[in-house]
Amino acid sequence: MLEKKKLVLIVDDDIDQIEQNKFLISNMGFEVITADSQKEGEEILQNTKPDLAIFDLMMENKDSGFILSYKSKKKYPDVPVMIITAVTAETGLLFGTESEEEKQWIKADKYIEKGIRTDQLQREIKKLLKL
Repeated sequence: MLEKKKLVLIVDDDIDQIEQNKFLISNMGFEVITADSQKEGEEILQNTKPDLAIFDLMMENKDSGFILSYKSKKKYPDVPVMIITAVTAETGLLFGTESEEEKQWIKADKYIEKGIRTDQLQREIKKLLKL
């Protein structure tokens, strides 16, 4: 019997970023579903439980990724969430998920700046999915 592929949800308003990550993550052997807005991401989460969710931070709202992360964790507490963003480069604001305080309000399990190397992204995905 074939083992069901793990499902990764990618939500980002940058179509190039979606395509690049979809290609990379599909080649890792995962099924990938994508959305290009917070609204569309929320709709997918209503009916679909991914094994991993990857959200951009700034989409139609400056905190879209945080909102999606919160809603995802509320509905599926066991699903790891990764936020990949260019917010620090664009705004100078720093975020992280290292301290317990940060984890309380940033519901993501991992926070990564855009421009992440392919091998690093692969390592982080495998770590979050415990592969």
